[in-house]
Amino acid sequence: MIYARELPGGGFVAIETTDATQDAAFRGRISVERRADPARRGGHTPPVVAEVSGPTEAAVFHELYPIAADNVAIARAILRWQAAKNRAGGAAPRREQ
Repeated sequence: MIYARELPGGGFVAIETTDATQDAAFRGRISVERRADPARRGGHTPPVVAEVSGPTEAAVFHELYPIAADNVAIARAILRWQAAKNRAGGAAPRREQ
């Protein structure tokens, strides 16, 4: 995890990255935990609302940070995730930004 912040109503937003392999770029994603009560989070994986890849961890961060730092952008990303989940009939497909 390279970035995290609390949401105003509880929960948190996080940016996570994975190291580049020899054949692949760095990958990053934004996950949003909307549950304010930590006891309700057990067994729950926060939805991933954005994913990108880039040549460096910094490039991935700079692409995802404007979304993660903006409450309105997070709300829009959650709405897109929910719509995709509803269209897919369950689990939301991961989406490239």
